[in-house]
Amino acid sequence: MLTVVKKSVTVDVDRQRAFEVFTTRLMTWWPPEYHIGAADMADFVIEPKAGGRWYEVGVDGSECDTGRVLVFDPPRRLVLAWHITEEWGYDPDPEHSSEVEVQFIAESPSRTRVELEHRGFERHGAGGAQIRDVVDGPGGWDALLPRYGEAASTA
Repeated sequence: MLTVVKKSVTVDVDRQRAFEVFTTRLMTWWPPEYHIGAADMADFVIEPKAGGRWYEVGVDGSECDTGRVLVFDPPRRLVLAWHITEEWGYDPDPEHSSEVEVQFIAESPSRTRVELEHRGFERHGAGGAQIRDVVDGPGGWDALLPRYGEAASTA
């Protein structure tokens, strides 16, 4: 079994706001160069329901799937299926996807700890270790969560 990647950030906003920024304002914190579609990314969308899509919208209007929404439970929890391969392409087979679980834990009425766990890398097959190393590396979740924290505090 490959290692689980766990990260967290604390933001000075309530749980609802923290959840909303993470799920409906991805482009305020997700780097636009972190895209897998053919076109530059104009928007990044998480459909607000279990079974929904998680996808990029290109500047040309094209769409490129990233994964699926497994759990959408505002403002407590979000679980996404990560269908991205080690070649940074989309694999539609759910048997080949890892999972990103995000929990929003109230530390006070105006402070939320956001805990992220990316797991199931072995489901990616031979490329799972490479995907884990990237998301656990300096350009992975360690870079993304501080950007998210800043966006949540200022959005």
